Amino acid sequence: MGTSLFFLLVVTLLLCVLVNAADLYKVLELSRSASEQDIRKAYKRLSRKYHPDKNKDEDAESRFVDIAYAYEILSDPEKKQLYDRHGEEGLKAHEGGQQHHGNPFDIFQSFFGGQSSHQTRRGQTSLIDIEVSLADMYSGASIDFSMKKRVLCDHCRGSGAASSDDIHTCSACNGAGVKIVRQQIMPGMFTQTQMTCNECGGRGHTIVRKCPHCDGAKIIDHTQHYTLDVPRGAPEGHQIVFEGEGDENPDWEPGDVILKVRSRKERGSWRRKESGLYWKETIGVEEALLGFERNLTHLDGHVVPLQRHGVTQPGFVQTIKEEGMPVFEQDDAFGDLYIEYNVVLPTELSPETQRRLRKALRGDLDEHVDEHSKDEL
Repeated sequence: MGTSLFFLLVVTLLLCVLVNAADLYKVLELSRSASEQDIRKAYKRLSRKYHPDKNKDEDAESRFVDIAYAYEILSDPEKKQLYDRHGEEGLKAHEGGQQHHGNPFDIFQSFFGGQSSHQTRRGQTSLIDIEVSLADMYSGASIDFSMKKRVLCDHCRGSGAASSDDIHTCSACNGAGVKIVRQQIMPGMFTQTQMTCNECGGRGHTIVRKCPHCDGAKIIDHTQHYTLDVPRGAPEGHQIVFEGEGDENPDWEPGDVILKVRSRKERGSWRRKESGLYWKETIGVEEALLGFERNLTHLDGHVVPLQRHGVTQPGFVQTIKEEGMPVFEQDDAFGDLYIEYNVVLPTELSPETQRRLRKALRGDLDEHVDEHSKDEL
């Protein structure tokens, strides 16, 4: 009985450790198999999303703190290994029973280069046009897409070296990145010029052995998958910003990627003008003369009844209130739907049909013509 109880306690303790080990990954919305690059990307995305200066939700600040702590642990190889094996308790034991959390704002500034004495360089902003169906803009949709970009090599983290031991301080400039060149301009007079070090290219260090993964290029080509959230009733040309998702480079912070959303042009289909929707409906002669009742399936699948009584002229436009596009960022507000009717005439008529049409349309005139013909006889 005692052995069983002890075994149960051990299993429970192990389960608690596993749950704790999964918590920080859950904070960053990652699986436990996440790479170092995945951890950096997750922190970059979530820290911007929940930064208190940008996000005014009540729980934004606490989320921001949790995200910073999760990144602080998982981005440190030694702490990550301890956490993966022993959870929070392992970290506490390693740090003498007390955990020292870094300032989340300092972590944020350090990650995005805010602590440097000079202004951080920023990559170019990319503007991309993307076409979606008008139905997606009507109802709102989440659309998965891929984009090719350049990212820091996940092996050398943008250093270009095979390992940290292969990065040496430049002996020509002693790590300054520049040289002082002394030149004689005339007897007894010299001038000093500061020039970029030609040995290290101004980097202050040289690489003995290149990274085998990127061959020293520091960056690699990568296909990144994203989800585009198209808001309901989004206007044509609506811009959606993916912050910091431009090409990566160790010398600058990635720029933004801006997607301009437009509806795909489809022949013979719905057309849009701001919040108004336009549809062309084709009817026959009989319907044009006598009226009709029809059903039109809207962009989201609901049915709009079309009714006309009496004569419908070719090109006539019928207005149906509040059946157009949703008005962007206005709840329960819709534009109007405009139906333009196109009347199709038959290509030929039989003699009998012609006689009946004459009788229906010009009956009195035909009778007068027949009586005049009889008088002549």
